[in-house]
Amino acid sequence: MNPVYIPASELTDWRKLLADPEKHWRENYSAMSIATAWHNADGFPVAIAKMFGAAGEPFHSMAPLLIIPEHKVELPGGKRAAQNDVWVLARHSAGLASITVEGKVSEPFGETLTDWLKNASDGKRERLEFLKHTLGLTKDFPESVRYQLLHRTASAVIEAKRFRADTALMLVHSFSRGDVGFQDFQAFVALFGVTAAVGEVVHLTTVDDVALHAAWARDVGVPPVPV
Repeated sequence: MNPVYIPASELTDWRKLLADPEKHWRENYSAMSIATAWHNADGFPVAIAKMFGAAGEPFHSMAPLLIIPEHKVELPGGKRAAQNDVWVLARHSAGLASITVEGKVSEPFGETLTDWLKNASDGKRERLEFLKHTLGLTKDFPESVRYQLLHRTASAVIEAKRFRADTALMLVHSFSRGDVGFQDFQAFVALFGVTAAVGEVVHLTTVDDVALHAAWARDVGVPPVPV
């Protein structure tokens, strides 16, 4: 993948990076909501900063170094990379962190494994084994788990290893007052024997010296202005 990145000088620069700029860029949908929250923030968006401040180290001292919209992470077993809404390289008091961010309003987390594996090719099965290994899991995934959560979390680990970061986080940035999708997030976190709570960072496991975490941040501030 080409390592050249172009800075976003205005909000519409985020729109250009979407897979379908016309379809996905709408008020009260995740693409516009997350672009507004992150582009206009001084560092982390307020809801994220508050959650990190209450989480203890390494999150209490965390500050973003790079914030990259629609960041693609290559995965084996197919032509499509994992395209993360936002990827953050952050520093903390003792090292670096890789953070993948998934924005959500009322959209679901995409296909379950049951649907994703229909007429599965060898490439898909290869990718699934890679994801399991990357996440440090040994048991097969339940087919009710959301595939999107698997590759978003694996992306955080992959980029942590690439940048020699000691911490990885998959962060759901939710703009839903009813926390739509939280049950799917809970089910995913439970694969690691952990219980999820809104507004808390939880440690999932440690993979190859990378401490892997997940978090659900609720952000129900002022809605974005259409652009």
